[in-house]
Amino acid sequence: MMQNIEAIILAAGTGSRFGGGKLVARYKGGALIDGAVRAALAAPVSRTILVTGHDADQVAAAARQTATGQSLHTRLDVVHAHDYAKGMAESLRTGVAALSSDAEAAFVFLGDMPEAPASIAARLAGAIGEHAAAAPSYRGRRGHPVLFAARLFPALMQLTGDRGASQLLSDLREDLVLVEAEGPGVLFDVDHPSALKG
Repeated sequence: MMQNIEAIILAAGTGSRFGGGKLVARYKGGALIDGAVRAALAAPVSRTILVTGHDADQVAAAARQTATGQSLHTRLDVVHAHDYAKGMAESLRTGVAALSSDAEAAFVFLGDMPEAPASIAARLAGAIGEHAAAAPSYRGRRGHPVLFAARLFPALMQLTGDRGASQLLSDLREDLVLVEAEGPGVLFDVDHPSALKG
């Protein structure tokens, strides 16, 4: 098992398809961002890095409130992606750049995925072994969070645009280990307000 794993929560997007204010929208009695923060703080990590951009102050405040409620506020650091409007890759690079120099791997959580089960991160950490990355899957579809070994950090720093690390993961082939999730929470993301209903 790796000794020093950290977590990155990507929470910088504008939420344009949502109409703005997505990550602080009300969801299950709190803010939408709460689910990702809880899952990241439950992971076997030494620290969690929240990457903000749009609505930075509000998103950071909501995340800190969740962390404080779990008495884990000292494990949450906030960094700002100044060029977040250029796409998800910019936010991801900001998060990777903020990792500790001795981090052996990093989880990447998406702030608009509030249903990632708290247990999945530990399962990914136990499964990665010598692989370059580990990700959950559900019924044949790859989900989030993803755990990246440190040897992929340079490649993550080279990403551009708004597609994140999707192509990088596809190119790993057998160097990516998939862990079957028990439910669809690893796939559920919020793009439109209608997804918050029910």
